[in-house]
Amino acid sequence: MEEIRFGEKIKGFLVSPVETFRKVKDEDLGPLLKYFLILAFVFSILVAIISVVITSARSMMLFPMKIPFMEATMGGITAVVVVMFVMIFILLIIGLFISAAIIHIFVYIFGGRKGYAQTVKAMGYGITPTLILGWIPIVGWFVGIWSLIVEILGIRELQEMSTGKAVLAVITVIVLYVIIAAIVYIYVTSMLPAPYPPSP
Repeated sequence: MEEIRFGEKIKGFLVSPVETFRKVKDEDLGPLLKYFLILAFVFSILVAIISVVITSARSMMLFPMKIPFMEATMGGITAVVVVMFVMIFILLIIGLFISAAIIHIFVYIFGGRKGYAQTVKAMGYGITPTLILGWIPIVGWFVGIWSLIVEILGIRELQEMSTGKAVLAVITVIVLYVIIAAIVYIYVTSMLPAPYPPSP
């Protein structure tokens, strides 16, 4: 089977994801990994740069600095960008396989029997909108919802499930994440000392 070109995949998963998922259904993980790594690499660089720029701009507004000091810190800023890039890039790669493994458990529970690799493909290709546009401040929140929808469509097509079951598999995982996050938050806040001593 002829592999879809890189640019065509990006356009396809942004504009016509269902048709594009059907085209990649018989692919192995090789093309996905190449596609994902390239987009994740660029995304990580952009997020690191934007984050440092925004943080630096806020610091400048709150604590105005002299130009010589700014020049002296350029090396430090560059180091921060590099460290952030590496962390984001590694987390994206690890996160792809871990999130796909967790979601695949519920995909299987709700009837998906096409294997873990298909779930990885659904997640890896489905996150395309985020990797393309998610680095833009504020826009990233809305693009995340877009990616979630594309991922659900990918699970439906690649696992040959109904839309309802694909939605249930993904939403169940999201609900579990929220519950765990809430439990952790409650536990951590309960361990913190009270801001003011109790009144006598």
